[in-house]
Amino acid sequence: MSMGEPSFRGCQMAQWLYRKSVRDTAGMTDLPVGFRQRLMQEFGLRNLTETLQQVAGDGTLKLAFRLRDGEVIETVFIPHEDRGTVCVSSQAGCVVGCVFCATGHSGYRRNLTPGEIVEQVLCCQPLARVTHVVFMGMGEPLLNYEAVLRAVRLLNHETGIGMRNLTLSTVGIVPNIRRLAAEKLQLTLAVSLHAPDDELRQRLIPTQHRYSVKEIVHCCRDYAAQTSRRVTFEYVLLAGLNDSASRARQLAQLLRGVLCNVNLIPYNPIDASDDYQPPDATSIRRFQSLLEEAGITVTQRRERGLDIDAACGQLRRRLNSTGARIGLMIARGVR
Repeated sequence: MSMGEPSFRGCQMAQWLYRKSVRDTAGMTDLPVGFRQRLMQEFGLRNLTETLQQVAGDGTLKLAFRLRDGEVIETVFIPHEDRGTVCVSSQAGCVVGCVFCATGHSGYRRNLTPGEIVEQVLCCQPLARVTHVVFMGMGEPLLNYEAVLRAVRLLNHETGIGMRNLTLSTVGIVPNIRRLAAEKLQLTLAVSLHAPDDELRQRLIPTQHRYSVKEIVHCCRDYAAQTSRRVTFEYVLLAGLNDSASRARQLAQLLRGVLCNVNLIPYNPIDASDDYQPPDATSIRRFQSLLEEAGITVTQRRERGLDIDAACGQLRRRLNSTGARIGLMIARGVR
């Protein structure tokens, strides 16, 4: 090591950081006291400071973290009996600007470092055994490619989270989907499609006119062939916009022959004045049935955290607009 310590010290530190969730050098008791003191003086192990926390009735925990430079990001912990899923952010804000996403309303600030991404998971480890991580929080992961891939490998190698339990969600950055395919990783790729044609998709995601819907799907077809991994197409259902029977038939035709499944996500309104609303249960069932009749596997995302600011960017938006610093107690039973 550059600090004059034997190489095995790095392995010891990794065990404390990644496996034992110790983020203070004083707790790394098998390291020499002098070395611990030098680490404390010369390096900071904490990039994230929790500034706000909300707990839903179903145990879903939404966290806002302030970074060292003052930027704010969000992380969600979703409990499942004796384990948990962590939804991490890859950017402070987002450049994509989906019209129905709270993150896009508050703008893009910067990419996160691999350490800032991984630390979101480490902060949640004391709550439960983290077995799944999804890159579905704030930001577009494939626009922060190198840092995200480094974080993926750290989570896999150092924390022991299986590669197939890591999901990377993208709006459809075609060159980087192809680049990711060449990595031949066994992670899960989720593509936020939201529309079966270019006109509607560009209304919903105004910045993504560079890649057509057909080009994105063709790229995903190649990705599945190259990795032998099923691609998930995320489809946020918006009442009166993309939830009709004709849209379902268009989507079924578009995805014919692709190794994929469709994850239907009823829209989660940003606030009471929101221009968009979720469809009713009948419309959702009809949309799902039409896809299934065409031979497409369909799942519907279970709604979690609806009684808190659960949608991406809501908590950061409120924190930035009010300057709030609230520390809510973790509800009993989250573990």
